[in-house]
Amino acid sequence: MSFRTSHSSPSLILDDVRGAQKMLAGVARTTPLEGSRHLSALVGAPVHLKCENLQRTGSFKLRGAYVRISGLRPEEKAAGVVAASAGNHAQGVALASSLQGVRSTVFMPVGAPLPKVAATREYGAEVRLHGQVVDETLAAAQEYARETGAVFIHPFDHLDIIAGQGTVGLEILEQCPEVRTIVVGIGGGGLAAGIGVAVKALRPDVRVIGVQAEAAAAYPPSLAAGRPLTVDTAATMADGIKVGRPGDVTFDLVREAVDEVRTVSEDALSSALLLCLERAKQVVEPAGASPVAALLSAPEAFAGRGPVVAVLSGGNVDPLLMQRILRHGMTAAGRYLSLRLRLADRPGALATLLGVLSRLDANVLDVAHVRTNPRLGLTEVEVEVHLETKGPEHCEEVAAALGEAGYAVIG
Repeated sequence: MSFRTSHSSPSLILDDVRGAQKMLAGVARTTPLEGSRHLSALVGAPVHLKCENLQRTGSFKLRGAYVRISGLRPEEKAAGVVAASAGNHAQGVALASSLQGVRSTVFMPVGAPLPKVAATREYGAEVRLHGQVVDETLAAAQEYARETGAVFIHPFDHLDIIAGQGTVGLEILEQCPEVRTIVVGIGGGGLAAGIGVAVKALRPDVRVIGVQAEAAAAYPPSLAAGRPLTVDTAATMADGIKVGRPGDVTFDLVREAVDEVRTVSEDALSSALLLCLERAKQVVEPAGASPVAALLSAPEAFAGRGPVVAVLSGGNVDPLLMQRILRHGMTAAGRYLSLRLRLADRPGALATLLGVLSRLDANVLDVAHVRTNPRLGLTEVEVEVHLETKGPEHCEEVAAALGEAGYAVIG
């Protein structure tokens, strides 16, 4: 799905983005631009991946945080900074503060993944766990700022933050001067706004496409209404772009500098993450894989509009979550097959079935053997097998071959 926006000249903060790029020299890495033959063949145009997942702290967030904190007055730096985040922004603020000798306090939800909490502490922040959801954590951080005088560092809705994130756009133009389309995930809108402003000011012919998860898409209705709207968000694996309301500053810039906002499903997100891992050898979090999900969902929308650059915005994914997402992605890609069959209750029947599956080159992941069920006859057993296959065609071959071998596939 997509929603088309309109734009005018967004040259207002181009100089700020250029200044941010100078400020970040020697601090933020110039992340690589990697070609993807698989996506290029799918789209019918050259596709490159901008690997911000390889940025320091594992995401683009360091850029904006460093620029924002650099712009504080000496007395503000002395008071310290405070932020609220479940992950990437927390780590970006922690490292940016440490590099500038500024004390930082970061509020994180009680259920934040332990690797992200540990990394934020290692980057030098004092971490305080508060609230079950980010909104509660955000309120606690803002209250702390009022009580202590610490400067609250917003994750996206500040011009310095946007200018820092916009340096990604300048790097793309330097690394791929012929680029015609840039695809980037949108949460609050800081990265998309920054890239859009920088790119449109220098290359107004380049299309900038934003991507949101269908379950947490606040921009399409907000753009339709002409103002930021608060929407109810459902659970999504792309928690890095799960924001219920666009920022006031970012909304205006996105409306001006982003040509279109598309939405992607959970299946597309998990398939994109799996593709990044298998084909591009990139560990990417679901929010970071959202541009790839957009390419997978509607490759025809990008045909003839390349080179295309998809921004992999982050790679901070909890290993346990990664395991679940990869299973989801394998299922969405037709790489798993679950079957229920009825066998004769006699010695060797299960071994014979497993032999057939072996000859079909289907890898058995799990077997459930049920002997007591009112649906079964006296001489029957029910077996549920979970298989790893080579794709949808292989799934069909396995099911057909089992039927030809005389097995009753009941589900």
